[in-house]
Amino acid sequence: MILTKPPGSLGRLEEISVQLAGIFANPRPVIRDKAVIVAAGDHGVVAQGVTGYPQAVTAQMVRNFLEGGAAISVMARLGGVRQIVVDAGIASARFPDHPGLRTVRVGSGTADMSQGPAMSREQAVRCLEAGMTLAREVAASGVDLIATGDMGIGNTTPSSAIAATITGRPPTETTGEGTGRSSEELRRKTAVVAKALEVNAPDGLDPIDVLAKIGGFEIGVLAGVMLGAASERRAVVLDGFISGAAALIAYGLNPAVRDYLIASHRSAEKGHREVLAHIRLDPLLELAMRLGEGTGAVLAMGIIEAAAACLGQMATFDEAGVSDRPTEGAVEEGAGG
Repeated sequence: MILTKPPGSLGRLEEISVQLAGIFANPRPVIRDKAVIVAAGDHGVVAQGVTGYPQAVTAQMVRNFLEGGAAISVMARLGGVRQIVVDAGIASARFPDHPGLRTVRVGSGTADMSQGPAMSREQAVRCLEAGMTLAREVAASGVDLIATGDMGIGNTTPSSAIAATITGRPPTETTGEGTGRSSEELRRKTAVVAKALEVNAPDGLDPIDVLAKIGGFEIGVLAGVMLGAASERRAVVLDGFISGAAALIAYGLNPAVRDYLIASHRSAEKGHREVLAHIRLDPLLELAMRLGEGTGAVLAMGIIEAAAACLGQMATFDEAGVSDRPTEGAVEEGAGG
């Protein structure tokens, strides 16, 4: 199948289109529907002063998502993307029934990972299973493109710890400012990450151990979403650093999941660079974004759709009646002498 364009002329779009064709097992890939799964959870490590925002903001932002007022909500509406919010383990809030909310509540926020394990191994497994179940439900509803987003005050801290453990880089290279920390506050945050690694000694070769000791409920759910989506042959669009930490867990559990992942952008969080390098993913965008919520992933969905549409809808040279470039060594008729 030779489309009406010079080979390689659409650059990265061609790579994406071929990846989608493989994921969907269809040489003419079609994206029927899109969704962003925004998993939310709280973190006990905020007690160590690693963030400038109060923990209550997690629940407040979930309400904002459900009311359609957050950045991700705006972008999702603009792009025709279904928004699904997951309460994976918010500390105190309970939310009324809402068609866009899923409640799994593995716990009421994790424990302080600088003092001991963030959660039990059983809770880590429950997070993964909940994410896998949700992804399969979403896939069964006709969604072919699933974006991963997050909400959780303090969650760049466990993400930094996960990245350090699995990539083998020191905390100084995986820990960034997060929500606007000063230089002194960054040093404190880095020290907290280092202490969590010392106290817990997570096994980088056992992703469930890593998730249990230094992870977060929302990170575990997102890792499960990736595994579940891959099992249903659906493409997963990763957001930023927190989604990247979840991808490290999923990739560690099953390296084949990489074939189903598309990195939307490179976050301004410096640890995200190490994450993408470890999984060997090349992001589509670099816009200095660091919001999370799935904003970068939803923004990139239009590019991914364009890639699928070009492969799925462009005419071949024969169909369009357009002359292709002669094959090497061939002589055009009438071109002799």
